[in-house]
Amino acid sequence: MSVRDVQKALGFSSPSVALHHLEQLRQLGLVKKDEVEGQYSLVSEVKIGVLRHFVKLGRLLFPKYFFYAVFSTTFYAMYFVLFMPDFSRQSLFIAVFGGIVVVIFWYEAVRMWSLRPF
Repeated sequence: MSVRDVQKALGFSSPSVALHHLEQLRQLGLVKKDEVEGQYSLVSEVKIGVLRHFVKLGRLLFPKYFFYAVFSTTFYAMYFVLFMPDFSRQSLFIAVFGGIVVVIFWYEAVRMWSLRPF
């Protein structure tokens, strides 16, 4: 498709808006540009729905669960270092529950990472 085809199909206000989005997709490796004709074509089909589970920082995509995993792991470690006064039934419960939470978040982060579209 040409830039104008994309503009018309998506109802963008100008060709420059369509060009901007096409270039973003090209940088992500989702479309390629034929330099001779200036046409854009799809490189591979992408499951767009999975992208809602990712956060873009700069040029990198991170699963949302990655941040949850880092946050929970940090506080889990801080509990042991700073707040665990002695080994009691209460501290054992917190340690087991916190460990389960950390493992679940890391499992989900790795699972989402494996589903990334590119």
